[in-house]
Amino acid sequence: MSARTLWEEGRQPGHEVVALAAALTMTAVTVDLLLDDSLSFFFDLSFVAVCVGMALAVRPRDFFTIGVLPPLLMLAVCVLLAIADTDVLARSSDGVVQATVTGLAHHMVALGTGYALCLAVLVVRQRATRRVAPASEPVAAAPQPDRRVG
Repeated sequence: MSARTLWEEGRQPGHEVVALAAALTMTAVTVDLLLDDSLSFFFDLSFVAVCVGMALAVRPRDFFTIGVLPPLLMLAVCVLLAIADTDVLARSSDGVVQATVTGLAHHMVALGTGYALCLAVLVVRQRATRRVAPASEPVAAAPQPDRRVG
């Protein structure tokens, strides 16, 4: 029996990983806003790290949930910040929708990088899981014919 690789380690349910990713992302937003008055490169790096981390932590059955999460997570951050304080993302005269779009545009590199890395990790994990699964599953014995007479 061999040790599991990094790609086979994730076993957390999808809903727990979503909650943790949201909490970590909002923590990164809070820390970044304490350091500066707007989202900076610190948030971008944190977002990418959260995307990779959640792809490594989730169980294979919940890959789809995590595969669609990065854009939704970034959108949620931008909408919440646009509602709370438009100045963080855009000009104070901009509305909520304009501030959301501006926030998404300013952080599109982090979103694209985080999303691409998340999907890449999920693909590698899917292939590793397929390769290991047949070898680790017990082989069922073939049914024996009934030998009773008459």
